[in-house]
Amino acid sequence: MSKSKSQEEQHWDAIWINANIATFSISTEDYGVMENAALAIKDGRIAWLGSVAEATQFKADETHDADGHWITPGLIDCHTHLVYAGNRAREFEMRLNGASYEELQKAGGGILSTVKATRAASEDELLEASVKRLESLKREGVTTVEIKSGYGLELETEIKMLKVARKIGDNDKQVDVVTTFLGAHALPPEYQNNSDAYIEHIVDDMLPAVHEEKLADAVDGFCEGIGFSPEQIERVFTKAGELELPVKLHAEQLSDLNGAALAARYKALSADHLEYISESGVKAMADAGSVAVLLPGAFYILREKQLPPVQLFREHAVPMAIATDANPGSSPITSLLTVLNMACTLFSLTPAEALAGVTRNAASALGLEDDRGTLEIGKRADFILWDIDHPSELVYMIGANPCVSVIKNGIKCR
Repeated sequence: MSKSKSQEEQHWDAIWINANIATFSISTEDYGVMENAALAIKDGRIAWLGSVAEATQFKADETHDADGHWITPGLIDCHTHLVYAGNRAREFEMRLNGASYEELQKAGGGILSTVKATRAASEDELLEASVKRLESLKREGVTTVEIKSGYGLELETEIKMLKVARKIGDNDKQVDVVTTFLGAHALPPEYQNNSDAYIEHIVDDMLPAVHEEKLADAVDGFCEGIGFSPEQIERVFTKAGELELPVKLHAEQLSDLNGAALAARYKALSADHLEYISESGVKAMADAGSVAVLLPGAFYILREKQLPPVQLFREHAVPMAIATDANPGSSPITSLLTVLNMACTLFSLTPAEALAGVTRNAASALGLEDDRGTLEIGKRADFILWDIDHPSELVYMIGANPCVSVIKNGIKCR
C-alpha cells in the first residue's frame, strides 16, 4: 500500500502491533484472518488495520506489543436473563429424577419460583447477585450483554429488574448492557386461567410505563403452549410497534406454533431457541433478515432431543447467533466459551460459525451490527487479546480461559 499524504498526517491514540487478527468481517470467509498485523484506534473507534510493516508510517500516543497474541472482536452475549433472585438447584434435582419442564411449570415451580424470589428482593440485592454472574462473562471477554426482564410479571418488579440492568451498564466500564422487556414470559399467579387479561395488562399498562421510563431497548415474549399463543404475542408486538420498540421472540423451543414466522412479520431482530422451527419459518426469517439465536445451554440442561435445523439456516442464509441464555432454570450457565463448544458438539456448527455467532451475528441480533461485532474501521474499539495459536482453540477448549486482555472503547479494562 502506498502512503498517502492523509496517512502521513494521521496520529492515533494507540496502536497494537505484532498481532494476529480475526476480523469476522462480513466480507470475509471464516475468521477474516490478518497475520502479523496491527490495529490502531482513535477516539474509542477502530481507525486502521493493516500489516505491521505498514503501521510504521503512523504515529500513536501509545504503542502496545501484542506479542503474537490473537485479537478478536469483543464477545457479545445476546440472550441472557442475568437479573433474578434465588436459584433452582432443587428443581434441577427434581428434573433429573424425572419431572418434565411442563410438569414443573404446572406445579407452580419453574419460572414462578424465581418470580417469587425476585419480587421479594430489593434493587440492591438484585444488583449484587447479577454483578457476580456478569463477572464470569467478563472474564471470558464479553463486552456487550443483553439482559431481559421477565421474573417480575408485575409492573413494579419488571421495572425494578430493568432499572438494575440499566444500572449494571451505567456502572461497568467493560460491558454495555442492552435491555429487553419480557413481561410476556409466563402467566403470573394473579392471572391464572386468565392469560388474555394479563396480555391486556402488558399492552395497556406495563409496556407504556416501561417505555415512558426508557428502560427497554426491545420487547420479547415466550410463544409456547406453556407460554402465550401467537395471537397474544401479536398483541404485544403491535403495541411495541406503536412505541417504536424492536421485537424478538422465544419461539419453537418445545413445539412449532409458527412463532418465528410471526416474529418475522414484525421484522424481529431475532427468534431464539428454534429447535422445532419448520422450513417455512426459516424462510420467513430469511426474508425478514431476522437472526436465529441458538441456545445450546438450555438444550443441554433440559436434555432435549430435537436439534435446531442448522442446515436449513445455512441453506437459507439465516445468520446464526449463539448465547448463554443464562437463567436460573433451564440454562444456569455464565460461560460463553463453554456454550461455544456446546454449539459445535451438540448442534454441529463449525468453529467459525460459532465464533461469528458471538461476534458479528450476535451484534445483528441486538441491532448493533453497524457499531460492533467485527473489527472494521469506524466501529467501536471493543476487542480481546487471546493467548492462542488459532481462533478455533476458543471453541475447542473446555474450562480454559485464554483471555489476556480486554479493550473496551479503546481502553484496557482487564
